[in-house]
Amino acid sequence: MAHVEETSAETPAVLAEVAPAHLPRAPMVANNRSFAWISDKICGIAEEKTPVWWWWCFAVACFVASFTVFGITYEVSTGIGVWGHRSPINWGWPIVNFVFWIGIGHAGTLISAILCLLRQKWRTSINRSAEAMTIFAVVCAGIFPVFHVGRVWNAWFLFPIPNSNMIWQNFRSPLEWDVFAVSTYGTVSVLFWYVGMIPDLATLRDRAVIKWRQIFYGVLAMGWRNSSRHWSNYEMAYLILAGIATPLVLSVHTIVSFDFAVSLIPGWHTTIFPPYFVAGAIFSGFGMVLTLILPLRAVYKLDDLVTQYHIDCMCKITLATGSMVGYAYAMEFFIAWYGANPNEGFTFINRAFGPYAWAYWIMISCNVITPQLFWFKKVRQNIPLVWILSIFVNVGMWFERFVIICTSLTRDFLPSSWGYLSPTITDVFTFFGTFGVFSTLFLLFIRFLPIMAIAELKAVTPQADPHAGHDQH
Repeated sequence: MAHVEETSAETPAVLAEVAPAHLPRAPMVANNRSFAWISDKICGIAEEKTPVWWWWCFAVACFVASFTVFGITYEVSTGIGVWGHRSPINWGWPIVNFVFWIGIGHAGTLISAILCLLRQKWRTSINRSAEAMTIFAVVCAGIFPVFHVGRVWNAWFLFPIPNSNMIWQNFRSPLEWDVFAVSTYGTVSVLFWYVGMIPDLATLRDRAVIKWRQIFYGVLAMGWRNSSRHWSNYEMAYLILAGIATPLVLSVHTIVSFDFAVSLIPGWHTTIFPPYFVAGAIFSGFGMVLTLILPLRAVYKLDDLVTQYHIDCMCKITLATGSMVGYAYAMEFFIAWYGANPNEGFTFINRAFGPYAWAYWIMISCNVITPQLFWFKKVRQNIPLVWILSIFVNVGMWFERFVIICTSLTRDFLPSSWGYLSPTITDVFTFFGTFGVFSTLFLLFIRFLPIMAIAELKAVTPQADPHAGHDQH
């Protein structure tokens, strides 16, 4: 009995040595960087002389963007027939690209709104760039449905405004829902992005020594003076916008999925599309965030602000959403089999082994197999490999939209109307040019605006913790 009592008395001391009172968390800003260093680092990117590499990248981006300008000009002046639309594939290429770019824009609002409401501090280093990415992706997405109508000068009929012809929209059509969902999403994203930048724009204004910079940033800062009243109003507005933007993350791509799900086309008419599209949009969005953030981290030496912990978190979310997408692919085959509809069954067999089998297996390889590599810590710590895998994710998500749309339309109910979509050079150049549009806007953003939230970064540093260096028990 004495031996038992002695052992029990020693046990707490032994456990205290083995198990720490609390597990240390990875710092959001590494190497104990000071507040002044953070301000100098981020503001210096916009204040320093424009680097030579930026001019080269900007020139290339503008050249690529000109492909879209010339492609659209040719399409408007000649007619929609210059695109590869042939019955029964009358949606084809532009709608594939529209859904792709809308999906790219999802991660920005997710990082900004949902992770903000969930108090995830790791978002602070990447939210600003992700928000900018969202806005620029929505701009690229909006190009395709507007010009897909053929007579672009009649596109204003999409909006419910009085007109001389007394023509009203079909509000039961999900195509009309897209107009409201995407325009609302874009508006809220711009407001969220801009409101979050106001304190940082004021910092750039106060540091500016050139007159045009003082005026430019002074106008954008809207009279911000860093007072407690300004901070109180700012935090309330930011929280309200986060609450408004959160349901938009789910609703926008859900409504885009309704373009397909409410139809009777085999392969589209399924209730799994809304969650499937949302998961895929977040998946492709985080893939694009990694594609953009990692080069910025290397070029501007932001290792202390975008740490390995941030990259780990993004890789894990990519892994989770990629697994959801893979599950949805499998469930589509199960639903087609369980529903015992021969048209549905044929559609999915045709996807995997028909004329577009090459696109289907590229999709599976990039979206299902590639993200599974993120299970391994060594892969997540290999930055060049993570960047390459993120590009595969974006390629796979474009092929997903291509497979969904084209395999269903090319093999419709009537074999007499079967066809094969072959995009024209105008199709290819118009889509390829949107990457130039996106890159041009993003390069302008990193040159003239703060690419990270300075105030939020300072709030998550170790020295900002009121309990730092003290025993918390």
